[in-house]
Amino acid sequence: MMKSRRDEFAHYCCELLSTVGPCVLRRMFGGYGISTDGLTIAILADLGQGEKLWLKASPESSAKFASAGCERFTYMAKGQPRSMGYYSAPDEAMESVSEMAPWARLALAAALEARQPKKAAVGPKAT
Repeated sequence: MMKSRRDEFAHYCCELLSTVGPCVLRRMFGGYGISTDGLTIAILADLGQGEKLWLKASPESSAKFASAGCERFTYMAKGQPRSMGYYSAPDEAMESVSEMAPWARLALAAALEARQPKKAAVGPKAT
């Protein structure tokens, strides 16, 4: 069975992200989720400009993605723009595993942070 271009691109993206651990591809929402050790670190989706790799970002790392010229994952829902905490990978990072490595680490850190339980509100405990 021949792989489609889309499947080839998905496997290539897994290769690029391999410095943070073995990647697992999972089809979702017409694209793919890419995870390592049960943590989703990236998604592959076409928002109208072709298939792109979108890396998970945290509130802290989103500024790094934005300053590198990365685009925020934004889609339309019920006529309103909605965004998720993912940014397109920098173009140069798509060229090699070594160029992607620091961005893959940021994505993994964001996934780990998102998995942490939210801090409890400060105040008196209910009894």
